[in-house]
Order: sequence, then C-alpha cells, then structure tokens
Amino acid sequence: MAFLTLYKALETGQLIKDPYFTLFEAVGALEIMDPKMDSGFLADGEPLEDTFDVLTELLPEEVVGLMDQMLCHEMAWHMGHPLSTLEDARFDRHEQPSREDGLLHVIFRAYCLATIKCCNFVHQRISREHYYEEEDFVSNLYNRRLLDDFDASDMQQLIDEALSFAEGKSAWDDGLRKAISVRLTLRRRLLIAMGSDLSPDKDAQIRCWKHCSELLPALIETRVVSKPVKAAFSIKIQRRLASSVPPRPMVEATFDETHAFLANLCRDAADVYRVLDYHGSSNILNFAYTFQSRKPEPSIYVRCLLQSLIFHDMKVLGSVTITKAVRDDLEELVLPADILLDSANGDVEAPHDPRFQMAKEMHAFMLRVGDPFLDMFRAVCMNRPRMRRMLCHLVSDWESVQLEAENLDVELRKYTREKPITEGHPSGTEIWSFPLSSWAYYYKLRQMEWIIQLGFELDIYQNDELPGMYWHLSNVAGAKMQHLERMQTFVTRRFRNATVRYRALEGKQMRGVVRSAMGEGHQPLPYSTAELRHALRMRPFMQLSIPEPAPYAELAAATSIPSGAAEDDEQGSIKEQAMSMLDMADEEVRMGRKEWEALGKLDAKTARCVSCEECWRGAVKDIIRACIACSIAVATTKKGLQDAVAVGAPLSEMVTADMPWAGQRYHDFWIVPKLSVQKA
Repeated sequence: MAFLTLYKALETGQLIKDPYFTLFEAVGALEIMDPKMDSGFLADGEPLEDTFDVLTELLPEEVVGLMDQMLCHEMAWHMGHPLSTLEDARFDRHEQPSREDGLLHVIFRAYCLATIKCCNFVHQRISREHYYEEEDFVSNLYNRRLLDDFDASDMQQLIDEALSFAEGKSAWDDGLRKAISVRLTLRRRLLIAMGSDLSPDKDAQIRCWKHCSELLPALIETRVVSKPVKAAFSIKIQRRLASSVPPRPMVEATFDETHAFLANLCRDAADVYRVLDYHGSSNILNFAYTFQSRKPEPSIYVRCLLQSLIFHDMKVLGSVTITKAVRDDLEELVLPADILLDSANGDVEAPHDPRFQMAKEMHAFMLRVGDPFLDMFRAVCMNRPRMRRMLCHLVSDWESVQLEAENLDVELRKYTREKPITEGHPSGTEIWSFPLSSWAYYYKLRQMEWIIQLGFELDIYQNDELPGMYWHLSNVAGAKMQHLERMQTFVTRRFRNATVRYRALEGKQMRGVVRSAMGEGHQPLPYSTAELRHALRMRPFMQLSIPEPAPYAELAAATSIPSGAAEDDEQGSIKEQAMSMLDMADEEVRMGRKEWEALGKLDAKTARCVSCEECWRGAVKDIIRACIACSIAVATTKKGLQDAVAVGAPLSEMVTADMPWAGQRYHDFWIVPKLSVQKA
C-alpha cells in the first residue's frame, strides 16, 4: 500500500533513480518470474522440488528404460547439446546411495558411474584439442566433476559384479536378462575404448570399437522390454548448477536417432585408427580429408580423436617428429634423393662446409613451416563450414611461406650448384627448380581448390554463380596441373616419380570435369549485383600474388554467350552456337570421365590412399557417376534445344531444371541439374 501511495505522488514522466540499483540488478529484476529466464519460477500448484523418490523400488523393465534414456541423453550431449539438461539432470538424481536393492544398488549404480566416467573421458579428449565452443560441443561442467579422481578399472569391476548379479537372477525371463546384460556389456566396452583411445595398439582399439558395434543389433532387439521412467528426469536440477545462462529445455533424442548416431560413432572410431599406418604425410592428409567427408559427418569426439592421433606430445602419429613429417613430404613431392635432404649433412660440423649450411638452412625452414603444415591438418579435422573458414585464413599463411621459400631457394643454389634447364627454349631462358617454393605453392593451390569445392558442398553459391565458380575452379586446377608438370620436369631429371605423375593426372581430370560444368546463368537478383558477388567470392584470394583472381569482366566473358549472335542470323546462329557449346561440354565430360576412370585404377600406394583406399575409391566412383549424369544432362539439353527451335519456343519453356541440394547429388562438389524436356 505504501508503494501505491508513493506511486500516485509521482508526476507523469518523473523518474527516481537509486544509485545502488545498477544495470545488473535491473536486468535481474526483468528475469524474475519469467519461466524462460528464471529457473526458480514455479507455476500455480507446482512444488519446489520433484516428488519422484530416487529410492523407489523399480521394476527390471524400468531399469532397462532408465538405461536407454541415459544413453539417449548421453548421445545428445555428443551431438552438441549442453550438459545442464543432460548429464547433471539425471546423475544428480541418483548420486544419493540407494538402499541395498540389488537392482538399483548393483546394476543401475554401476551403469550410472560407468556412464559418468565415459563422459569424463570424452570431455578430456575434446577439451585438449581444437574445437569450437557452442558450435561443436558444450564443455561447461557447471562446477561439477565427472569422477576424474577414479580409475576406469573401478567402474569395470562394478559392471562385472552387476553382470554376475544379473546372470544369477533366475526369476527373470531370458529376454530381460539379455537386455540388461547387453547394456552393461556395451557400457563396459565403451568405457575400455574411450579410456585407452590413444593406445599404440591399433588393432586392439579397432577390435574394441567393432565389439561395441556388434552389440547394437541386440540393443534394438531387446528394446521391447524397456519401460521409460519420465518422472526420473527433470530440468529443476538446473537451479543447483553454477550457471549464468537461462534455463534450457530438456533435450530428448529418440532411441532410433541415438542408435544411428552411436552406430556411426563406433564405425568412425574404429576406422580412425587406420591413420596410424604411416606412409608419408600425404597419406595422412588424404586420409583425414577423405574421412571428414563422410556422410553423416563424424562426431566431435571422433574428430578430436583424429587430431590427437595425428599430432600428440609434439609427435606425428605418436612417433614421427614434425620436422621428419615435413622432410618426408618434401622428399616425396619435390626433392626425391636430393642432397638437400641427405641425412649425412647433419653429421658435418665444419661451418664452412656447404653440407653444414644446407643442413642448417633446411632445418630452420622445416621448423618455420611446421605450424602452417600442422594447421592444415587441423583445419581438415574441423566440421565442414569451419574447415572452409580456417582454410580462407590459412591460405594467406602459405602465401608467406611460398615467398620465404623462394628466397631460400635462391640462397641454397650456391651450395647445391644446381644447373638450370635451358633445353627447348630458343631464347636461352634459364628455368630453375625452386623446390621449396614449388612445394609451398602446391599446397596453396590445393587449399584454394578445397575452399571453392567446399562452397559447392555447403550450398554457399547462388545458382547463377555456379558457372563463374566452376570457371574459377578450372583456372586453379589448370594452374595446379601446370605446376605439377613443371615439378615433374625437374624430378624426372633424376628418375620418374609416381607421386608427381598421380597428382598431375588428378589435376588434369579435375580440370576436364570442371570445364564441362560451366554454362550461362547470370540471373539478376534484387539485393546484389554480379560484380559484388564476384568480389565477395574472391575475397579469400585477393591478397595472393599467384595465381591472381580473374577480374569480373574476364569471368563474364568466359561464362556467357555473346549477345551479338542474335543480330546475325537470328535463330540459326543461336542454335549453331549453342550446339557448339553443348558438343564441347559433351567432349569435356567424356574426357573427364575417362581420366577419372584411369585414376581409379591406380594402386593405393601410388594414389596415396593406403589407409583410406575404400573411401577414396568410393569418392572416385561417385564422381564418375556425376560425369555420367552430366552426359545425360547435355543430351537432354540438346534434345530440348532441337524441340525449341522446331516449335519456335524459348529453350527455358522446353527444358526445366531442378538443382539438387547437398546430400542429393552423386558427389557434393559436382552439381549436375536434373533436366526434363516438356512436350511440345
């Protein structure tokens, strides 16, 4: 009443400010009694605490249901949902010691503790690697501890006791005993696999994850005996968490979603250990890139595990130093059996000896490029949008590496006494190898390819931008092919190198397919212009010295039909020019398909896919299917053009195009429209 009396004494617009009532208190006052912001808000008749008694005796079917619910919440956490509505929401309800009921105290308690320890292993692995908070994973534990002071063997012993207890329950039917045993066994194997995820015994880890996969069909089979206990989970636990964020709604993943996610996690975790077969840095990079392109995308735990396996404790794959990894890659690509990489150079101690200077300069260079080299691997281990974003920044670092390497190449000539190539050049122009800068330039071009290709996969480009971006990709692929041919020229001065030949073939077939994908399609959009969109797409490459981004005028001229054709011979000239373009596209697709088929016949060692041969060959087959679909699209367009000329109708009225989204294509990098010809 006193407040109302004072309120009436105020004039309209009059404000009274308390100097101790800060912005924090003001915002806090707005949050009070708002159910979306106030975790302590209670509706009419709602109790402060839940009425569910954690000591309530449960049926065996209800315990199976609780296990399934916990597994669903755990996988939702792996998917990126916060811990506040998942782990703490359930564990806190069962952390009180229950009475000596074997079903709860032996079986369910062991399952809960083992699940917490699994979450602890996952949290530790992810937190130690590169990831993006709230994007990939929510690492906030809200000042809770996940049994990090206890050893995994203690949890395994509890599960073994629970399994023995369940086997001794003769009163339960076989289906119920199997359901409980399968869930306890799966939890035990997950605990072992996650607890020793960096074990050097690759075969043992693969077997462990495959054993987990083998239990998943039985998990589905015994699902029928599960009886959920929804009252056992509540968001009211968030009132006790050390959190400054508003309460979050409970996340409930379905059992089918959980099973599919867990099946993919076990499969990916088993396959990721194949990276430990060291066959050079290029094999590791190809494995990581191919592995990350899987659909569905590997989970954040598997991606961080891949990072740890590739580089941990300053070693690549646990045994190879970063300088050796760079050295092996240089030797494989540009300096096979070269004096610059001769290990005997490091034994020379005389500073005036050229070998001493070569060893000193090469060691300094390998240390310099170590960080950009590893960052390239880290970028490939990210989720696809983040990978593209990181590559846009990383390509600038490789530009700097290339410029520094070029100066070092000139400096090293006086020690190696390299002789230039002059044959075949009437003017006598000297061509030098520039091995270190060539190596850096190759990886810069490869990253530029990835940036553009990921734009297609992520549906970044508008339909009218596709011809221009494929044209730009063709230029980058062409520059890469020419660069590889140049490198091969110097490599073959000593002997032929299969690695360079494979990469040259890769660049050649890519350029053929890319050129066939170009066509006309600059459609006006009300919110931008073609010039501005071109500037936006070229922004990551604007600061690069070579290759220089093509200006918009050049791109428009290369991807458009000259408008003057209609003035010469009306429909006849237009049809003739369109048919000529379609014939050229058909020939490019045919050549691209032929070269991809040749690439797919290479052995795994030559193709640098020893650890990921199955996935790599699957990707090659998908691209060949895209080539076939492109040939069909060209043939359909030809037929539609002939029908359009016959009836005097525009081509757009005779042929309809459906642009497939990512996931609906034969290969995400190659967008082939689905065309259909309308009846005249």
